[in-house]
Amino acid sequence: MKIFIGADHAGFELKEKLIPFLKELEHEVEDKGAFTYDANDDYPDFIKPVAEAVSNDSEAKGIVIGKSGQGEAMCANRFKNVRAVVWYGGNREPLRLSRSHNDANILSIGAGLVGGNQVLEAVQMWLETPFSGDERHVRRIGKIEDK
Repeated sequence: MKIFIGADHAGFELKEKLIPFLKELEHEVEDKGAFTYDANDDYPDFIKPVAEAVSNDSEAKGIVIGKSGQGEAMCANRFKNVRAVVWYGGNREPLRLSRSHNDANILSIGAGLVGGNQVLEAVQMWLETPFSGDERHVRRIGKIEDK
């Protein structure tokens, strides 16, 4: 699977950890930055390229990372065909539902609130959970896109 990934300074370290993990899982990863740690960078500079890429590739997924993940998801969700969901640790059931019911295609992670292997396990589970394709879920997603 093609995965676009981007993070600001708050998510930089986690992004650098996720890239080799995703490659180990045999995903094709395209890093949209940040490419160096800069405490003064702005998350939209790295989230917009991820969201634009996912918006234009219906088969791709995206991972965006910031301190809380909230602003990153807000930024990503401004793009057509993007359905970004925030995860900041804890219960992974909402992540599973975001894929199976909502066909979420961008995972926004709050790096300031998660850590350790739980992130790797959550990302892998999210990527491996298929969209159910149930008519009611397809209908609801269509209503989101019909602005």
